[in-house]
Amino acid sequence: MWRIDDIAAHGQPWNQLTNISHVPPAPKDVPVAFGSMASLRCKPSILNFRPYIESPFTFISLLAQHAARENRILSLRASSLSDRSDPSSSGPEPPYARPSPSSYKTYHHTKPLPLTYSEPLPEFDVAYETWGTLSPARDNVILLHTGLSASSHAASTLENPAPGWWEKFIGPGRALDTSQFFVICANVLGGCYGSTGPSSIDPLTGNPYATTFPVISIFDMVRAQFALLDHLGIRGSMRALAAGWMFPERVSKIVSISGTARSSPSSIAMRFAQRSVLMADPNWNEGFYYDDLPPHTGLKLARQIATITYRSGPEWDIRFGRQLRTVSPAIEQRIPALCPDFLIETYLDHQGEQFCLKYDANSLIYISKAMDLFDMTEASLATLGLSPLTPTTPPAARSAPAHTHPPPANPAPHLPALAAGLRPLSHMPILILGVQSDILFPVEQQRELADALRMAGNSHVSYYELGGVWGHDTFLLDEQNVGGSIRGFLL
Repeated sequence: MWRIDDIAAHGQPWNQLTNISHVPPAPKDVPVAFGSMASLRCKPSILNFRPYIESPFTFISLLAQHAARENRILSLRASSLSDRSDPSSSGPEPPYARPSPSSYKTYHHTKPLPLTYSEPLPEFDVAYETWGTLSPARDNVILLHTGLSASSHAASTLENPAPGWWEKFIGPGRALDTSQFFVICANVLGGCYGSTGPSSIDPLTGNPYATTFPVISIFDMVRAQFALLDHLGIRGSMRALAAGWMFPERVSKIVSISGTARSSPSSIAMRFAQRSVLMADPNWNEGFYYDDLPPHTGLKLARQIATITYRSGPEWDIRFGRQLRTVSPAIEQRIPALCPDFLIETYLDHQGEQFCLKYDANSLIYISKAMDLFDMTEASLATLGLSPLTPTTPPAARSAPAHTHPPPANPAPHLPALAAGLRPLSHMPILILGVQSDILFPVEQQRELADALRMAGNSHVSYYELGGVWGHDTFLLDEQNVGGSIRGFLL
């Protein structure tokens, strides 16, 4: 069976906690704001985007907005807000939506799950959705793995007709052709959209795990999702690099989009900055905030940093340029504001404000740390005591032709070790897509992955480099090139 992945990386979370002062709890009769979590990278439709006040005292205004956020959070718990202005409407954005527990299926695994860095997880849930029809032989499955931001709702269903984050890629005649394939998308272990994560109830204590949740890795996420496949009676799958490496006889093909086999220092630094501002929010309270106000200010700032890495400067130059926000006609002389003033600032503020009400902060910490720890070099895998769970054999299926690119003039010192680590994938057809405007996972990482696989003896590697201005989010938006490449590879 097969699998598509947008980020071929994950790893493990946070276990060094900082002593941060606690703030007074919210009134106990007020429901918790994030009790029903939605997509990490989402575009909700009921968020009120507050206009900024033009005033000589703009710095005071900025501080007042941060102070007022907690009051808005409390009021949001009691009522919905109307959608006023949306700076995201100036360009394409992924159609993320808040999933309802009634709109996805949940598999409950009652046996302990071995973990890479921690004691086994006693039990766990995996939330998932499906499209298409499973063949009698159960051999037409595509396992679609989400990125950091998404729920299992990749496309609309009868239970949830809202557009999914890959709506244009899934369906009859589309890249993932549901008249031919049975598509499964599961929320990752550690998430907050139905799968077990830090916000889930610890069966031993009856309270949310919070930061007592065990450290997890990408390999643990793979094990959890393959437990789901076992439950469904599915032997094959298309998964990311980790799944193909761990279960080579259960994976027929791999598609890796804007991914990597080894998290780079630059991407680690970006995610560390996000976690740092999040945990600096006093409301984070070392992860134990589930009965109080969540760390929405820190999560908002973390999301703003992340958004910078998801798109590209050329796109923002086209969409926003150096335009300023609109002010009241009654203002005769415009005074520069310390709060968001440029349109690009209002866009980042809007993205962060929407996001901070729809995702669990601890899930961001755990999953982003897991991504940092992902490293498939031979030495790293050996240190973790990992090895493929089944022996590799050459696939019988026809592979796509190997599209080449110029070999690296100065290969990275770790390239031979990466090739050695990827040797279990030497017989597997693999499609690798890179995006030239991606700053989160630059094309050099996809080229490196293709080079390492070929050095490992894989002659079934197809590599394409895509243009465009959407940066890392190209995998969500470029239906023609991303979808066309996948469709051709699956034929």
